[in-house]
Parts: sequence; structure tokens; C-alpha cells
Amino acid sequence: MAAEPVAKRLVVLVSGSGTNLQALLDAVAAEGVAAYGARIVAVGADRGDIEGLARAERAGIPTFVCRVKDFAAREEWDAALAEAVAAHEPDLVVSAGFMKVVGKEFLARYGGRFVNTHPALLPSFPGAHGVRDALAYGVKVTGCTVHFVDDGVDTGPIIAQGVVEVRDEDDESALHERIKEVERRLLVEVVGRLARNGHRIEGRKVVIQ
Repeated sequence: MAAEPVAKRLVVLVSGSGTNLQALLDAVAAEGVAAYGARIVAVGADRGDIEGLARAERAGIPTFVCRVKDFAAREEWDAALAEAVAAHEPDLVVSAGFMKVVGKEFLARYGGRFVNTHPALLPSFPGAHGVRDALAYGVKVTGCTVHFVDDGVDTGPIIAQGVVEVRDEDDESALHERIKEVERRLLVEVVGRLARNGHRIEGRKVVIQ
């Protein structure tokens, strides 16, 4: 009889309320670790006393905090974050609203395995204000992108995208809320597929097996 596939280990990084983390927690709980293909083994943050960490603690998941201000140089923080993540031996690292840019040490370990979301259809409107920029430009559709992180700003290989229609009455807040709904569903779907099936990166294309 064939052996059961081993569930992949996920470390999730958060900076705030952790709604994307909660979506992942809910998916694992609803489907079961074996069916979903992954389990969250730790949640890390760049600040303490946030709801994202509280969500992890309520779920019985180990947490860690690695604050930039606790280090003399950004490179030291980056190396410390990489070590903190490595302690949990992840197969994939997921940025669920993690608002810090990682550096060379982190990417040397987790490049091609570090998943992020962005609230626009990359390569359009990268950066911190993707929703605002898309709205100001007058686009008729926008959405969200799940991608692997590289050393640029929202420039890594795209895994999947979801489309959201822009309505005439939209302001930034209303549009962002609808994007977040699609983003949560897409992230849960993509992480599960990566965990269950594996992937390879060919140039800029991500191929899920």
C-alpha cells in the first residue's frame, strides 16, 4: 500500500491583524492536514502584541517575534529572521501581510519558497499603494497576485492572479475590501496546491506539478 504523502511544513509571517493567516488556519482545520497537504508549524512577526500572533496562539501554534529595532543593522535583522524561520524547518514560507522587505540572507535560504500576496495585477501597480494607484489610474479591472518573493519590489515569479472589477462608486477602502476577499481565497488555494503537488520555476513561469 502506498505511503501517505507527508504534509508540508508552513511558517507564516504576519505584521497585523492576520486575516490571511486565519484563512489558512481555517482551511487546514476544515479540510484536515492530510487533505490540504500542509500544516502551519509556526507564526512569526516583526512586532509584538498584534492580533495575528494572538490568532496563532489561540490555535496552539508556536510564535516568534523578530523586530528590526532590536538589531544594529538591517542585515543583522534579516539573518536573525532567517534563523528564526529555519528553526521550524519549513518547506514553504508564507507572507500573510508581512510588511517588511527581507534581504539577501533570507532569500538565499527561501528564494523560490517564499510566497507573498499583492493587491493588484502585477506587474502593474507594485509597491505599498497598489489599490490606490490602480484606482487613480482609472483601470476597469484590478485584483490580486500571489507570487514568489525575489530581491525586487513585487517582481518575483507570478503563481496565480484573481480579478476584481472596479466599480464607479469605489473608493480605496471599498475596493481593497473586495480585493482582500479574493486574495484570501486565492492564497489558500495556491498554498494548498503548492504543498500537495510541488512546483518548479522556469524563468519567470511557475509550474505547479
